Amino acid sequence: MLTVEYNEKKMMHILRPIFIIILAVFIGTGFVQAAEEPQQGAHSEGFDAGKFVMEHVSDAYEWHIATFGRTQVSVPLPIILYSADKGWNVFMSSGFHHGQESYMGYRIEKEGKNEGKIVELNESGEAKTDLPIDLSITKTVAGIFVSVIILLLIFLSIAKKAKQRVNQAPSGLQNLLEPVILFVRDDVAKPAIGEKRYERFMPYLLTVFFFILVNNLLGLVPIFPFGANVTGNIAVTMVLALFTFFFTTFNTNKHYWKEIYNPEVPWWLKYPIPLMPIVELTGVITKPFVLMVRLFANMLAGHLIVTVFVSLIFVFAKLMGVEAGLGVSVISVLFSVFMLLLDVLVSFIQAYVFTLLSALYFGMAAPEDHH
Repeated sequence: MLTVEYNEKKMMHILRPIFIIILAVFIGTGFVQAAEEPQQGAHSEGFDAGKFVMEHVSDAYEWHIATFGRTQVSVPLPIILYSADKGWNVFMSSGFHHGQESYMGYRIEKEGKNEGKIVELNESGEAKTDLPIDLSITKTVAGIFVSVIILLLIFLSIAKKAKQRVNQAPSGLQNLLEPVILFVRDDVAKPAIGEKRYERFMPYLLTVFFFILVNNLLGLVPIFPFGANVTGNIAVTMVLALFTFFFTTFNTNKHYWKEIYNPEVPWWLKYPIPLMPIVELTGVITKPFVLMVRLFANMLAGHLIVTVFVSLIFVFAKLMGVEAGLGVSVISVLFSVFMLLLDVLVSFIQAYVFTLLSALYFGMAAPEDHH
């Protein structure tokens, strides 16, 4: 017991300074970059609503914060590349100057099939066909790191407090989150998976629930180091869905596979054309696909709607003058606030739905035990 408490205390002392140092370095380098990086050509072309919306919801090699006149305030992120010719290359994204210049023989493509990706340049300055292996810390990855640090700080402190207050009523943050944990256990895991098997899946279900919930909520806060559209990135939701898929596949029994390859249906649905086995096997694939798309689409839509309402202010100001922009701003701000409040509710619902469906899939993987 003393060893566990000591390790938790040691972990808390290690995580806090690391988080503070990373935050200070990112903010410091970001504002240095803002002072040195003038925006070139963007304002001369006028406001591009489509570009504004897509830049907000898409991933990037830097963390854009704000634009003041011709100066962009952004936080550079680490670029980590491996090339067959140059080997490993590590540098900050500020070297690209917002994607308008090459750096160390690389550049971010602005058009073509590799748009938005880093390409390697040959001696004549043209992009090579083969892309370098890109392990860069993008905005989405940095947002995941921030959320993981927050989750560790919260739950390590709660675990420490729970051990110190054995047989006592919970208080503070423990009192806030304990009902949520019990809800996931009693109203999600037990009914969906069954009394005999639910405990082995509880660590994953709680992890995925709080990970999705925290990232959903952090994505609504437009202040660095928050605001990254983590769960609105289909690569992130795909990984979460694959975790559910592998947990389901490797925790099945013979009855599960029998229902897929030899279901109890009339013979003419299985022979000579295996219609039902094809349908059942397709369902195995579509379940994680639905998980991936549902979370991605719902969270992306919320961000898109808010940015569209904000961009309307500048669109009307450009087309009809500043007065029109000011008039539309009242409606746009009100609708944006309404959508943000609605997104808070959606954040909880999507975390619950993803966890519930994962639990249902785990329960369906062992129909003998479940029924």
